[in-house]
Amino acid sequence: MAKSDAKKLMGKMTAPGTSGFGNSDVAVVDRKEQRKRDQALGLVPFAVKLNSGLVQQLQTLAKERELDLNQLVAELLNKGLSA
Repeated sequence: MAKSDAKKLMGKMTAPGTSGFGNSDVAVVDRKEQRKRDQALGLVPFAVKLNSGLVQQLQTLAKERELDLNQLVAELLNKGLSA
């Protein structure tokens, strides 16, 4: 019983659309609103399948440069296409 109560509590802490504990000042944007924002910026979803090793390299590089993964991939694609 206590275990299921703990799971419910953990779910409430990380559930999307909730402010969580101590994060009430963070604005949560729903998916529809996020899509509208992305479209206004000219962003288009583009899914690809990559080797897991390459994805790890990209994630590591994004952390090192303190960039969003989307920003890093766009930068690398632009460099590659302009070369």
